Amino acid sequence: MKLLSVNVGRPRPNLWKSHGSTGIDKRPVAGPVAVTAPGPKGTGAVGLAGDRVYDVKHHGGTDQAVYAYAREDLDGWEAELGRPLANGVFGENLTTAGLDVNGALIGERWRVGPDVVLEVSCARIPCATFQGWLERDGWIRRFTQAALPGAYLRVIEPGDIRAGDPVEVVQRPDHDVTVAFVFRAMTREPELLPRLLVADALPEESKVRARRRTTA
Repeated sequence: MKLLSVNVGRPRPNLWKSHGSTGIDKRPVAGPVAVTAPGPKGTGAVGLAGDRVYDVKHHGGTDQAVYAYAREDLDGWEAELGRPLANGVFGENLTTAGLDVNGALIGERWRVGPDVVLEVSCARIPCATFQGWLERDGWIRRFTQAALPGAYLRVIEPGDIRAGDPVEVVQRPDHDVTVAFVFRAMTREPELLPRLLVADALPEESKVRARRRTTA
């Protein structure tokens, strides 16, 4: 298991919203990239030096510090979409190889390279910017059907990472709530929401939603 690339965003106008910029255009970078905990959502800060988000209401902050997507899943989408998909094109910071990103458990911890430890926190939910960026009508629906969302991660131990670094799963919690399961609960199968509450590392806003479903 390793990093194929570390990807950082290039700001560009967001053509799929009424105003503002987007950082979805992420490209592989050479050399080490510093990873630190960005603090609460609302500032645009994320975990990788040189990167940021612009939709500060929905992205960034502690629980969405780093976004990972598996190269194997990108390869599957390449076949379906009929076009090459470069590392970073889904807006991911980390393009991985040999790692079951969507099967990762909420609260699972990965050591990346010698120093950095990341914790799986939640699933990526697709938006209009993502659909517009890929220039694919119906993309939100298709991405949701596939339930291959990729994982957001928190920064537990900071440091530097680079392409080629090994990734090791160093801790797995004692539950069965995976990234893909959270995605299904948050999108097409809300009846699954109460089952998310066994995952202590789930973001608080997701727990609130699950509790509302439990008491409804």
